[in-house]
Amino acid sequence: MKRMELSKRALKMEPSVTLAASAKAKTLKAEGKDVLSLTVGEPDFATPKNIQEAAKKAIEFGETSYYTPTAGIPALRQAVVDYMQDNYDLTYKVSETIITNGAKFALYLLFQVLLDEEDEVIIPTPYWVSYSEQVKLADGVPVFVEALEDNDYKVTVSQLEQVKSAKTKAILLNSPSNPTGMIYTKEELQAIGEWAVANQLVIVADDIYGHFIYGDAEFTPIATLSDAIRAQTIIINGVSKTYSMTGWRIGFAIGDQKIIRAMTDLASQASSNPTAVSQYAAIEALSGSQESVEVMRQAFEERMEKTYQWLSEVPGITVRKPQGAFYLFPNVRETMTICGYEDVNDFVEALLVEANVAVVTGKGFGAPDNIRLSYAADLATLEEAVKRIKHFVEKKQQK
Repeated sequence: MKRMELSKRALKMEPSVTLAASAKAKTLKAEGKDVLSLTVGEPDFATPKNIQEAAKKAIEFGETSYYTPTAGIPALRQAVVDYMQDNYDLTYKVSETIITNGAKFALYLLFQVLLDEEDEVIIPTPYWVSYSEQVKLADGVPVFVEALEDNDYKVTVSQLEQVKSAKTKAILLNSPSNPTGMIYTKEELQAIGEWAVANQLVIVADDIYGHFIYGDAEFTPIATLSDAIRAQTIIINGVSKTYSMTGWRIGFAIGDQKIIRAMTDLASQASSNPTAVSQYAAIEALSGSQESVEVMRQAFEERMEKTYQWLSEVPGITVRKPQGAFYLFPNVRETMTICGYEDVNDFVEALLVEANVAVVTGKGFGAPDNIRLSYAADLATLEEAVKRIKHFVEKKQQK
């Protein structure tokens, strides 16, 4: 029946490759397979006790039996304002914030209220899998710029200038990056920010991994670089990664009051409000003790260092050492050739079926020569997973 056909929007939409890979790994585990999953960016730490206790108190005091304001409870919006002031010396008004059902939904709302049909958003590749789909769902056009491995997967102003058009509305920056873990320097961001201001482009700054920085690297929020850059920047962030609260689904956006108001109006029609108890937990996350953040950061750095070394010993693999986040994004083109595969999807499938290791294909990130591994797992799992990958490659190499 014609009435039961899917919309053109639904038909052109691609599912998340990270969630699909995770779901497949879980299915195989449920069937009794010894699958090690390095798919999703989900910290393996429990949500810190102080945050759990804040949630329990909210339940005990009855703070869960009503709809909260769509943009979030005032105390949490104020906590976001204080968080930005305390951590980055950025001053915002409460009216310039919105609390959302995860940072992903903040991005969705933003693109829906920002883009008209055929408006273009510049997205450096490799990119997080949902960016392009969310732009397309808003009838916009993702315009990809290849961030070269030789430049640590970062784009330059000259590259951006080549793809800019009269339809360009925004540029999206994710630093530290998912999937590469690379961080733009202050100087690189200054150049890009000034270019965006000169071209009157909205800067969408996905800063979700800003607290997980390693070695001598430094994280600079682009909004801190000048008043002009700040005025054109919408910051996307949340508590999922920093506080091991992926399941609580609390994100936030900060920026131009008119855009935030439009996002709030859309959210009122889409989801009403974020979960009440999660919001009270998020207040404690942002304003309470930060000791757990450093504990997790140190653990992730240790895992990164060791997993990076183990991966470097796999035949054919080349990998840039991440500066932040909790992903490794090795180039496996030579490894695939050694193993007799031409397509990275086939290589990833073979790793899952034959080696019982689940990783994510780089194709979903705009990088068909790569795979993504999350090191948000314990060291024993990471070591065994890389051993299996190495054994798989060496076995194929001998044939």
